[in-house]
Amino acid sequence: MSPNVYYYWIKNSKSNTKKIDKQNILNKIEQIYHDNHGVYGYRKIRRYLADEGIYLCPATVHKYLNGELGLKSIQRRKKHDIVNYPQHKVFKNLVKQNFNVAKPNRIWCTDFTYVYLSNGVRRYNCTIIDLYDRSVIASVNSNRINAELAIKTLKQGLSKNRILKKQLIIHSDQGSQFTSKAFVNYCKINCVTQSMSRKATPTDNSPMERYFNTLKNEYLKIHNFHSESSLYNGINNFAYTTYNHKRKHASLNYLTPWIVNHFLNNFYKDIFLYLTGDK
Repeated sequence: MSPNVYYYWIKNSKSNTKKIDKQNILNKIEQIYHDNHGVYGYRKIRRYLADEGIYLCPATVHKYLNGELGLKSIQRRKKHDIVNYPQHKVFKNLVKQNFNVAKPNRIWCTDFTYVYLSNGVRRYNCTIIDLYDRSVIASVNSNRINAELAIKTLKQGLSKNRILKKQLIIHSDQGSQFTSKAFVNYCKINCVTQSMSRKATPTDNSPMERYFNTLKNEYLKIHNFHSESSLYNGINNFAYTTYNHKRKHASLNYLTPWIVNHFLNNFYKDIFLYLTGDK
């Protein structure tokens, strides 16, 4: 056999192997993309690939996803500029945009958002998240946005968690539901300290804004809900199952809240953040 023929065969056999491996990676990227309804971009897909032992740089995943497969993640709507208005007399902002909390059940954030049925009928959701691990503590839906919905959500959160007396802060905006006499009295009775964002400053409660943005872009906008029950069940399933147990969070170094809460205590969490350069 001619040496040229032999080396040509070796060269082509290696290139064929590379083509097969690359095709497998492309198939895996496409599977992850469609399994998550097209809401994940190249950064998060790269993390899922790493979980399966496929280690690629961000630029390569971006090239495969957007270039070769022609897939693009759902774009989040840009925020409009907020105009600041004179503040009312409300509770002090005790959080002051310091969203790093060392222990669970110390600072909770809460807010309302609009949700819609497929026929355009508006409904409302009130959610509480724990700043320690960004997990959803309580999620309650209603056809009315009032103090009763805020109280019901806080009551659900308190019933599910063991809270040390006078050590829990509930942070919200200055909505009338949270400044109402009924909600304020409920907090006092249960020894919960209230904290509020500045007027027209959503960045003071950005973890809550981020959660609702994720809920809408990664779930509500890609499904149709023809009944209240399907909408409410879908929101709760996303909150308690997908968001708390399955979805990787960039703020937690692409871990899930459940893993942080159950496997990383305060010491190991600090060590992990230090080693990954986030602290």
